[in-house]
Amino acid sequence: MDRESGTALTYNRDTLPLPENLVPPAPGMGNWEDIDPARHPFGWDEDEEARLRALVHVWVPPVLSGMAGWWQAERWCERQLDAIVRDRYGNWAQGWNWCYRYGGPIGSWVTGPSSVTTPEETATRVVAALLEWRQWLEAMAQRFAELAPPPEASPEHRSWYLERACVRLVTLTLDTGAEGAWYGQAALVLRWFLGTTGMDRGEAEQAVESAIGGRFESWITPGHVLIESVGEDLAVGLTGHAPYQDHRAREGLENLHDRP
Repeated sequence: MDRESGTALTYNRDTLPLPENLVPPAPGMGNWEDIDPARHPFGWDEDEEARLRALVHVWVPPVLSGMAGWWQAERWCERQLDAIVRDRYGNWAQGWNWCYRYGGPIGSWVTGPSSVTTPEETATRVVAALLEWRQWLEAMAQRFAELAPPPEASPEHRSWYLERACVRLVTLTLDTGAEGAWYGQAALVLRWFLGTTGMDRGEAEQAVESAIGGRFESWITPGHVLIESVGEDLAVGLTGHAPYQDHRAREGLENLHDRP
């Protein structure tokens, strides 16, 4: 159905061409500096929401392909919307459609086939997903600051901070409801965190890979003992010291980090 004229139409890839946009592919989210909300201001009000909604409306096809057309139009639309969001707000926004079903933190958007419908409904989902992503990034930034080892920490105490940070951040990833490949989000968050402590990206990637080592699996929630073991391995691998075990002296920090 042509939403403007009300005329019944049939999806046909030859008569409804779907040209690609010229916005370059996203560079990826490996560097926290490219994602850090403190480095990338985000202004949002009713006027900005209206502008984004208007941009989305233009790119929703008048006819959707559906199952018969292998959702070509819906997938194409999602690619265009991703380009619009990144072009307007910057590459920090590229995770707006990283759905929890595929290891991400977003619940407002699933995929093009599931989320592209009418222009208005699609725009509502894009807006909600973008704001959800921004809020998640801001929450991550706050958490990183709370979990960071003090600059003057001894190697033993630094090991304790790193072990606790790993446990809390992996648990936080699980709490977002991420399902398939959730461990990809956990590893990414850990690399981001280590980057905020001044660690080189390559070193952070190697440290996280060595600590996790294939011990996390899709669709399986790891036990607390396994998460603790990964945290300890990460800490020992980076400091050469086992984490400080007497947590009674740090009860305040434990309570802070254990909060929902």
